[in-house]
Amino acid sequence: MSQPVLRSLTDADRHAVGELIFASINVWYAKHGCPDIYTCEPRDVEIFYDTYNDLSPGCSIAAEHPETGILMASCFYHPRESHVSLGIMTVSPSHFGRGLGAALLRHIIDYTDRGGFPALRLTQSALNVDSFSLYNRYGFVPRYSYQDMMFQVPAGGLNCRHPGRDRVRPAVPEDVEAMAALEQEVSGISRREDYRYCIDNARGLWHVSVVESAQGDLDGFLISSRHPASCMLGPGVTRTEDDAAALIAVELDRYQGLSPVAVIPMEKTRLVRQLYDWGGRNCEMHFCQVRGEFQPFRGVNIPAFLPETA
Repeated sequence: MSQPVLRSLTDADRHAVGELIFASINVWYAKHGCPDIYTCEPRDVEIFYDTYNDLSPGCSIAAEHPETGILMASCFYHPRESHVSLGIMTVSPSHFGRGLGAALLRHIIDYTDRGGFPALRLTQSALNVDSFSLYNRYGFVPRYSYQDMMFQVPAGGLNCRHPGRDRVRPAVPEDVEAMAALEQEVSGISRREDYRYCIDNARGLWHVSVVESAQGDLDGFLISSRHPASCMLGPGVTRTEDDAAALIAVELDRYQGLSPVAVIPMEKTRLVRQLYDWGGRNCEMHFCQVRGEFQPFRGVNIPAFLPETA
């Protein structure tokens, strides 16, 4: 095959990229003895295109077959004020092992370097050794490890009385600057437009909670998404494990009868034990991978896959 054509995705690719993500992820996990990640319809996975195009129009790269025009691989990226985030990367099962992922990654690295961004970050599966090797080869360093925990929320909710729940409230647009300052303090990154986008919730799938201190300052926030292709808690940031547990307890009660996933820092053992008590069970593991500058976390960092963060 001749060299693939690299180009940005367009609205005309929306259906094709949904099919590509759906097939690529499910086939990879099936080959490795794992259940399907997406149990929804392929068209539901188009929410990845919609979300990234809402946040960063044109910030995508795809590999197209030079003769047939078929989409063989795609990846999203999201420039933020503090870094570039690498979103979901997928390769068609028919073209695994042909270097397409490396071609897309080089494009995004060049974009990051040319733009003078201090870092390129992603949340990467710890089970996928091939993708780990790809990122590692191109200068990414695993900085943090997480366990993905799934919860089967009863129809009546968890109804737990964790301390701090009374300090949790829905976020409002006026919280954006405080959320940005808190994440800069805890994680060394900032994503103002992400917070504003999720609070505005034009697509009707996001919810954002914040936890206040006794003085009325923000001690944490947690975003969640309720969608057939993305039922999860995160991203979120808190100063303490107790604040993280309070936010998680409140958000879980919004998912009655569903099975949301939260990506929890492995080293936060008190939080992990609390989540086991609430019925959480491990279903995957991930790494925070960073190419460039990294500030060690000074609190609790809870990443997500849409929009992807680290």
